[in-house]
Amino acid sequence: MADDRMTSQDSGVYKTLLESTKAIPWRIDWKTMCFTYIGPQIEKLLGWSVESWQTVNEWAERMHPEDQQSVVDFCVAQSKAGVDHEADYRALTKDGHYVWIRDVVHVVRDQQGEVEALIGFMFDITERKETEQKLLDLQKELEELSFKDGLTGVPNRRMLDKVFEEEWMTARRHQQPLSLLVMDIDFFKQYNDCYGHIQGDDCLKQVAQALSSAATRSRDFFARFGGEEFVMLLPETDASAAIKIAERCQQLMMKLQISHQDSEVSQLLTISIGLGTIVPSPKDEIVDFVEQVDQALYRAKECGRNRVKTA
Repeated sequence: MADDRMTSQDSGVYKTLLESTKAIPWRIDWKTMCFTYIGPQIEKLLGWSVESWQTVNEWAERMHPEDQQSVVDFCVAQSKAGVDHEADYRALTKDGHYVWIRDVVHVVRDQQGEVEALIGFMFDITERKETEQKLLDLQKELEELSFKDGLTGVPNRRMLDKVFEEEWMTARRHQQPLSLLVMDIDFFKQYNDCYGHIQGDDCLKQVAQALSSAATRSRDFFARFGGEEFVMLLPETDASAAIKIAERCQQLMMKLQISHQDSEVSQLLTISIGLGTIVPSPKDEIVDFVEQVDQALYRAKECGRNRVKTA
């Protein structure tokens, strides 16, 4: 009798402990797939009454549509295999919002080793998920900043190297032309000496914004190469099309109408452009191709600047 009384008391203590924690305990009978118990804390968290949790259908239906299929399939597979597991998902509240839940599940077996029940705890991890998302957003922002030129806001040399490698491999694999424009502002040192570095920085920003507008397709890539040099990478673009884009870049410079009284070629700011097109083969190297286009830019300067020369 004393043992029975002690067992009853223990059961009451355990129930009180379970129902006083923030974790929400529950139990599902495996054969019927019905809840045999769920903690009253569930109503405070999600708004659904304890009585409304009858079968696993309620559990599945009160899950975000994007999470439902994968989480249900995972939990069923793990449970059938008798493996304890955890699952994160968004649970629907009675007022139509979603709360992030982590279900920690333990599989109970009978004496024959068959699955008898599932018992577990639901934890509200909304705050943790929000913090994780903020960290992910911050990481993405920092990554974007690391690939962005601090002055002009266009992609930097680091991003160029990454994109160039990807486009080079794509062009080689599909045997498609890849064109490169290397652009240099004419007599920019003299511009800085004449107008000052603050105005020089503003000039670089204007030039970057104008020239980047010539990259009209989604894969056209414009970046600051360094100093007063900019580049444009043009996938699936042959030489004749690339020349038209180079000419478009010079027209955009003219539209800016930036005065440059110390230039030796014009009273307005101009650019020289080196251009190259290649269908990469396995023996070709990016560094050699860039060197060829650089040489074309050098020839454009040698021939009087404010012009386009092809490699």
